[in-house]
Amino acid sequence: METYIYLVRHAESPYTEGNERTRGLTTKGYSDLATVTEILQSEEIDVIVSSPYTRAVLTVEPITKILGLEIKIFEDLREHHFCSEDYNLSDDDLSVSIERIISDQYFSLPGGESNKQLLARSLPVFMKMLDQFKGKRVVIGTHGIIMTALMGYFDSQFDYKFFKQTTKPDIYKMTFREEQLIQVVRLWR
Repeated sequence: METYIYLVRHAESPYTEGNERTRGLTTKGYSDLATVTEILQSEEIDVIVSSPYTRAVLTVEPITKILGLEIKIFEDLREHHFCSEDYNLSDDDLSVSIERIISDQYFSLPGGESNKQLLARSLPVFMKMLDQFKGKRVVIGTHGIIMTALMGYFDSQFDYKFFKQTTKPDIYKMTFREEQLIQVVRLWR
């Protein structure tokens, strides 16, 4: 019996300091929701879960209305906690830091999370979903770093190079047999 997990990276979101949990989507982000919904609508989705962050919820919300499903929110599926609020990081340092966070599981910025810590909180939720929703099709509204970490846990090809080529939004269909990853297909076009 196969289980299908659809990791849906949130649509484009305007970055502003201090509103990591509550920032919404840009105009382009909202316009991309029709395509996200169209892709997911053809997949016979059974369950929809999401990070608690607004941009992730907004990205999967339209399909819930069409299918009559509720979004199950999991706090531990929130995006990677990057650094403390008082830690200043330039745009150039941000890219280098993201690469190091993804490539070195123990690296973290001051007040932030390492990839090892990220997986320690998110992987148990993911594995529980594989068990609880066995044989189902499950959408997860998610974020770039956590998506890469979860996919990379099952297959090392999902690394920083993979992260850099992902888009906002993006959709990856992961096929599992029990807890073994069988296939990954990118559905976003």
